[in-house]
Amino acid sequence: MGRKVTVAACALNQWALDFQGNLQRILKSIEIAKHKGARYRLGPELEICGYGCWDHYYESDTLLHSLQVLAALLESPVTQDIICDVGMPVLHRNVRYNCRVIFLNRRILLIRPKMALANEGNYRELRWFTPWSRSRQTEEYFLPRMIQDVTKQETVPFGDAVLATWDTCIGSEICEELWTPHSPHVDMGLDGVEIFTNASGSHHVLRKAHARVDLVTMATTKNGGIYLLANQKGCDGDRLYYDGCALIAMNGHIFAQGSQFSLDDVEVLTATLDLEDVRSYRAEISSRNLAASRVSPYPRVKVDFALSCREDLLEPPSEPVEWMYHSPAEEISLGPACWLWDFLRRSRQAGFFLPLSGGVDSAATACLVYSMCRQVCEAVRNGNQEVLADVRAIVDQLSYTPQDPRDLCGRLLTTCYMASKNSSQETCDRAKELARQIGSHHIGLNIDPAVTAVMGIFSLVTGKRPLFAAHGGSSRENLALQNVQARLRMVLAYLFAQLSLWARGARGGLLVLGSANVDESLLGYLTKYDCSSADINPIGGISKTDLKAFVHFCMEQFQLPALQRILAAPATAELEPLTYGQVSQTDEEDMGMTYAELSVYGRLRKIAKAGPYSMFCKLVNMWKDVCSPRQVADRVRQFFLKYAMNRHKMTTLTPAYHAESYSPDDNRFDLRPFLYNSSWPWQFRCIEDQVRQLESRGRQDLDGVD
Repeated sequence: MGRKVTVAACALNQWALDFQGNLQRILKSIEIAKHKGARYRLGPELEICGYGCWDHYYESDTLLHSLQVLAALLESPVTQDIICDVGMPVLHRNVRYNCRVIFLNRRILLIRPKMALANEGNYRELRWFTPWSRSRQTEEYFLPRMIQDVTKQETVPFGDAVLATWDTCIGSEICEELWTPHSPHVDMGLDGVEIFTNASGSHHVLRKAHARVDLVTMATTKNGGIYLLANQKGCDGDRLYYDGCALIAMNGHIFAQGSQFSLDDVEVLTATLDLEDVRSYRAEISSRNLAASRVSPYPRVKVDFALSCREDLLEPPSEPVEWMYHSPAEEISLGPACWLWDFLRRSRQAGFFLPLSGGVDSAATACLVYSMCRQVCEAVRNGNQEVLADVRAIVDQLSYTPQDPRDLCGRLLTTCYMASKNSSQETCDRAKELARQIGSHHIGLNIDPAVTAVMGIFSLVTGKRPLFAAHGGSSRENLALQNVQARLRMVLAYLFAQLSLWARGARGGLLVLGSANVDESLLGYLTKYDCSSADINPIGGISKTDLKAFVHFCMEQFQLPALQRILAAPATAELEPLTYGQVSQTDEEDMGMTYAELSVYGRLRKIAKAGPYSMFCKLVNMWKDVCSPRQVADRVRQFFLKYAMNRHKMTTLTPAYHAESYSPDDNRFDLRPFLYNSSWPWQFRCIEDQVRQLESRGRQDLDGVD
């Protein structure tokens, strides 16, 4: 009697609205799953249309093309003799649902709509879909004619049901449902479901990989059972990077781990597991069995098919594995680099242009491109034909095979040091040395003639000549003179991105890379439309603290000694006159706070949802050993004053890789106003009242001491 089942969970690099490419990747994954002996194949959430369609879900075209792809899948000989579980939007009684469509041998078994929608952070599923609210209930779904023609079915079950095959019972959970306080797998498991499937569209956030793994292992520890998690991977055309991590678990142990960051478009994970292990595990959990005897049953869809073979005694089962996590520095070296690769190949540009200042931020961005080149070379060495074809198309050379990351970096990355009379020789040398070590095509130029020309126009029109503060000018003049340098760098960056390859006799244009970190964006410590304005920004969601750790990692792992001098130097914008040839301004002095403090403010503001008063209350305790209540109040006021004054800059923020849950990106993630009463009169008065109370109590305590 058969009892061992081989199941497959996939991670696919789907692309929103790329129906042709998405279909090919789904078919390839089913083919691989069958080749590995799997009888059930699970794909990521909304894989047919791509997860990140956003407002395209409103369009009837998206529904139509999804149905056309489904028809192509049903008709394909590749999908025969394996239960296929695919994700797509479905319109049922004029309501849009995020669904799993499960089919076998040209017949749809069940359409299972999502019951708990993701609607926080980067997710807006309630904007496009409606959750299925009728637990353990199904109704008839009338198939569109194009599907009826293939399946010869008029209606199929639609709703919250499970599949009963000859040898086991399978239940679906979709992404967010695993995170809810009472996940469907709890009741499904009590009702005898032995295999749980979860199709995810889950993105990468630093230090969060353990969350999914812990939830899955805990689900199967408490309830027993086999759990498959499939996930989207790659850039879906947006700020998010979906980080794969497909997994298969049983009874609290991991049996298969997929990669978190990889350039493979299709990854299929399989495991062979013994159903008797689930049954014996559950047998001795008496509390579970008591609850199971009282549970309301799920509707069961009978499936004339077995996941196991009749004679499988000699079939070796999979062994448990220890989950391998990346360090945060490794995550940064891999995630944004994969995101850059997807953006480059899908935008059909010929490479990147990066203003390289000799500081940590732009150096980290350069290192990410170099890391991308290392991953591309490794993928080609491992036989990835898609990556090889993409590289050849990008460099416009059909015989080219990348082997040395430095050579590839020279073809894909142009770096540029834009000097002015306020630049030091030290930063110029640091930029040039790093460019040499990673192999980028490096340009040095001086922006002073452009600055002189622009200021000449202003003086000609107004008859006034603004001065730096160091030369007796006001703060308004000083800031304007800094900003004109920063903005001219942006203009030159775009000019060189469009024409530098033309000047070198090569085809194509370059994507301009920005390099403002998440903390500077939070405070608005950047010039609107300066060289932080770019096409994309791979470090825009990463804190300065993490960036420094990443640069240190690159120095050691990639053997880039130039990074040592960059790490040792104080961060500076170099927009004010030098003092005896030396830098006279530093970023932290300009901001009036350290980068470490900024990260704390950012996390409290966004993650802890603290306004000025709540932040003060929390920091009084957090910083009680280093600051008086009065000092804490002053720091909180200073932060919120600058934050409010500069919040408008977030409306122009370059699209950045989302890596940090305190990102201030107002375009999708941080939905706050950009015009505030920046004096915060009521909030600051509450803080002041509290400070006085604390100071008065402190004086009374002192008076009471003999």
